[in-house]
Amino acid sequence: MNVSVLAGMVSTGLFAVSYLPMLLKALHTRNLDSYSLGYLALSNVANAVHSVYVFSLPLGPIWLLHCFYVVASALLLIWYLRFRSGPAGHPAPQQAQRS
Repeated sequence: MNVSVLAGMVSTGLFAVSYLPMLLKALHTRNLDSYSLGYLALSNVANAVHSVYVFSLPLGPIWLLHCFYVVASALLLIWYLRFRSGPAGHPAPQQAQRS
């Protein structure tokens, strides 16, 4: 196996694994307050544009990594929109607790 192909496969795996804790935390806590709608939307648009370039390349590890990024950024955007509790992503005010 070519060294550059092996390096590409290893780096692809490492990049993907490095994203998993962030995705799992976002799914588990449903707290995406550290993200903005603008950032998530722009990331998805950038991934769509970058797809034109990536998919013009020969099949390889870059395809897998890019597909992972596309799915991860789409999930974050979907979760952001789904889990927000108030208008425009602001948390709903907490109600006073009765003793």
